[in-house]
Amino acid sequence: MTRRSTKGRLSQSASRWRCEFHTRALYLAAAVAVCVSAIGCESSSRRPVPKPKAPKPDSSGVYHIRPGDEIQAVLDVVAARSPAATIRIHAGTYRPSGYGQALIHFNRVHDGITLEGEGDVVLTAANTDVAHADDSSYPAVVNHVVFFGDQISSNTVLRGVRITGANGFVGTDDELPSIEENSQLPQLRKELFYYLDGGAIKIFGRSYPTIENVDVIENRTRLCGAGVSIEHRGFSAKLVRFRNCRFRDNHCPGTGAAIDVLRGSAVQLDNCLFVGNVANTGMDAIAAEYGLRYKAEHGCGALTVFPKSRAMVRRCTFTANWNGVDDQGTGSVYEDCIFWHNTAGDGSRPAGPYELDIAAGSGVRRCFIEGNILDLQDSIDSQANTMRPLDPDFNDLFEPQSEDYRGIGYRDQPSVIQGQF
Repeated sequence: MTRRSTKGRLSQSASRWRCEFHTRALYLAAAVAVCVSAIGCESSSRRPVPKPKAPKPDSSGVYHIRPGDEIQAVLDVVAARSPAATIRIHAGTYRPSGYGQALIHFNRVHDGITLEGEGDVVLTAANTDVAHADDSSYPAVVNHVVFFGDQISSNTVLRGVRITGANGFVGTDDELPSIEENSQLPQLRKELFYYLDGGAIKIFGRSYPTIENVDVIENRTRLCGAGVSIEHRGFSAKLVRFRNCRFRDNHCPGTGAAIDVLRGSAVQLDNCLFVGNVANTGMDAIAAEYGLRYKAEHGCGALTVFPKSRAMVRRCTFTANWNGVDDQGTGSVYEDCIFWHNTAGDGSRPAGPYELDIAAGSGVRRCFIEGNILDLQDSIDSQANTMRPLDPDFNDLFEPQSEDYRGIGYRDQPSVIQGQF
């Protein structure tokens, strides 16, 4: 048997989807019928996946996953047997066994489960044994590494893993088994960003997981949110929480290289590190293909927050990204953060990089800010922050060694952050 080989592409149809980041009320004519060379492979060209053994908990009630186990199969069984259980993934690299929309997906039936790594646990979108070398998304074989769907509460926890390998693979429900039921709520129709955004982590609908001590490294997408895409679709009274996470070297052609907070969404970031994340790598191509432009003069940041969204950011460090943060939301807060020389880029944005592009800057407090353009919108109170500070003297972990930065920015071995926003 030979595999069907077609180049990945976006084909337009009569249905039109709103693109959040267009500055006008432009609708995308896109059905996202993305055909990739792997979809539709005959089953005989793959090795059969053995039926997993029924998992059993240890004496403390913890379930275990080891190299060779299928994470999703164990997750499904445990969710049915032991809601709110803890599943521990042991050291190793875990990759998709075939083409799909995600390596791991959490739906409402999985709510309350803790999935945690022990040792060096790598979750990747890539599988060179399955992917076809001439695919533009090679070697990725899933849209998202981890997907959190509708009706996930903060009791659902992902911690202690490294997520990598996303590379712009896209498969729709018409081409691959769906990982999320179609909602009866019109606000939760599956549209463009559902499939294309969120290479490492996609969060969709009324979904508010807790994500701790996770490394999101070297991911790419077809459009936006190479690391994380948050798409609450207006259900943003609650927030997604990231604690003690690191976002490094995630690249995308559009907005929000590390984290993209789409319209009507909300996120909380405590003690997180952002280094080397580059958005805008294909904004000119997006403009040519879709007629879309967003922040064409300066580009976007490692963190992008769209209108009617908010970000609560505390004790985080942003350095060596293509711009720090662009935030057009309301009610966002940035406290005790470092923004230091976010000047990476390819020169394609004519007006130069910035540290902060924030519409409502009153929530920026006790931050240390240095770089090319510090405050693009001139919205930040310079008396409430330290502008043009001394060098933080980062160590190899990007922890500031300067005494001036005590209590400011990311720490690799954090103490408990006290208080609420």
